[in-house]
Amino acid sequence: MGKIAVLDDNLVNMIAAGEVIERPASVVKELMENSIDAGARRIVVQVEQGGRDLIRVSDDGCGIAFEDLPLAFEPHATSKIRTSEDLLRISTMGFRGEALASIAAVSRLVMVSRPADSIQAGRMEIDCGQKSPPVPAAGPVGTTVEVRHLFYKLPARRKFLRSANTEMTHVVEQFTRIALAYPELELVLEHGGRTVYSLRAGQLLAERIGILFPSAVAEDLLEVRRQEKAITIQALLGRPDRARTSSSYQYIFLNRRFIRDKFILHAFKEAYRGLIEPQKHPVVFLFLQMPPELFDVNVHPTKTEVRFENANWVYSQVLSALRDKLLSTELPTAGTVPASAASFHAEDPLEELLQKDRESRIRQAMDDFFQSHSAGTAVQKKLPFSPVPPADWKPLKPTEGEESKDQSGPLACLQIHNSYLVLSTEDGFEVIDQHALHERILYERLRAAAAAGPLASQRLLVPVILDVSDAQLDALKRAASLVGKLGIEWDMFGPRSIAVHSFPVLLEGVSVEEYIQDMLDAFLDKGSDVDEEQLLAEVLERAACRAAVKAGQPLTPAEIEQLLADRKLAETPGRCPHGRPTSLVFTLKELEKQFKRTGF
Repeated sequence: MGKIAVLDDNLVNMIAAGEVIERPASVVKELMENSIDAGARRIVVQVEQGGRDLIRVSDDGCGIAFEDLPLAFEPHATSKIRTSEDLLRISTMGFRGEALASIAAVSRLVMVSRPADSIQAGRMEIDCGQKSPPVPAAGPVGTTVEVRHLFYKLPARRKFLRSANTEMTHVVEQFTRIALAYPELELVLEHGGRTVYSLRAGQLLAERIGILFPSAVAEDLLEVRRQEKAITIQALLGRPDRARTSSSYQYIFLNRRFIRDKFILHAFKEAYRGLIEPQKHPVVFLFLQMPPELFDVNVHPTKTEVRFENANWVYSQVLSALRDKLLSTELPTAGTVPASAASFHAEDPLEELLQKDRESRIRQAMDDFFQSHSAGTAVQKKLPFSPVPPADWKPLKPTEGEESKDQSGPLACLQIHNSYLVLSTEDGFEVIDQHALHERILYERLRAAAAAGPLASQRLLVPVILDVSDAQLDALKRAASLVGKLGIEWDMFGPRSIAVHSFPVLLEGVSVEEYIQDMLDAFLDKGSDVDEEQLLAEVLERAACRAAVKAGQPLTPAEIEQLLADRKLAETPGRCPHGRPTSLVFTLKELEKQFKRTGF
């Protein structure tokens, strides 16, 4: 007797449901998308126990005709496509005709629906695929779908559901994605009889983000709009100082459909390169509009993956739009001084202790500095952090020569702990990390010089001999053209040694041995498939870091003044090449609060 049997339709639907219905949030997504396709202007989502016990989605859309109710739950039954050509012009959220059939196969489902031209609604009940015939019922225009006890006949699936709170978190995420894509709709989410969100129709996107996300994410977003040939790009970008430790605040929408795309996510990272720390992730809300024939959404049942006809072109357009906006915007970093040590929480206990010590010393320095400045006199007493003898120190006027509004004296700059520059401003003061700022200035100079041609180099009086491994030597040979751009000349000095004959003028004072080792490390870290432009950027970053003034290095007043003047010429002065802030801006209001003063 043969062993192969054809599965019955209900079992097929249960198996297929596993591809579409993973958890309660999947049901919410599919039902809300159906409501949108039905032309709804108002959608209400009601959930009990995170969706484990109940999901009810009600809309005021076009409804389903009484005679169509049974067909709506048949596998691959849909009103949205008819021919294979329609797959190339998909403009609806759903189109496979599998969502309702999959949901009905794994739950107790009740649908009540009424078209506008009907005097009564139709009601249909399905218990894990077992259908009852539709019956007349009372109901408003639109559709209500009620899903109870998800996976109750599939204990193996139900036991993998998480707690009600965890499942509700996933429901909120699906609701949020649709709320961002359709700000013109009125959307309500309730859990356990309590309203979680009530979003009015026609909200501005930024306003809706402010409701759905924490203020640290939603405030001061930068808006990007660009139209290029067949693509329209709209984005709201978080400032670099709002970068997060995870990528959970990155949203990509293609023709209003939420998607995940590794190329676009990489474009986000590249757009913020040098503006945020490498381990941080920017806040990005990206909305793309493209003709449907330029991409395929029929790749995965959940429809969150797409295949672009020209992924590289999409990548370059997104990267260019975001990068141009970030580089053309002044991006200062606001600083805050905690009222007490308890208000600071670091992930690393050691870093927390160091941070507390730095903040304590800076607060004391600020107190001394502004007490003296408010009296209109320069700091002349011997301070524990003074970088030069008092007799040789004097406050520096800012390079633009502005006077403070109260005319109490020139705006002053002070170096503390041979590491930070404190600059008085009209609204408070600014603390500048001298190493980070100088590093940014040098990096931009190196980058501009490298773009114009090989860096100017000088011949070393005595060649520098370095021992290298086979792997380092191989990497050095592969990157020969890049090394040439850096103005470095070398040749073999033995089986495992090289002789460096020329070195860039801009890196005068940098240890040749240390820098070459840094460069070789970068070559090995990136491997053989890395983009040369990215590798050059990293090598220049390391060079700037080596050449910049160090924390703990005293500066003369003239050197400080030159550093502040050079900052005005920098393209992105607010961040070092590694993405850390070069300065923190504090307000007088913050000072008055910290020092418990009513004014200066």
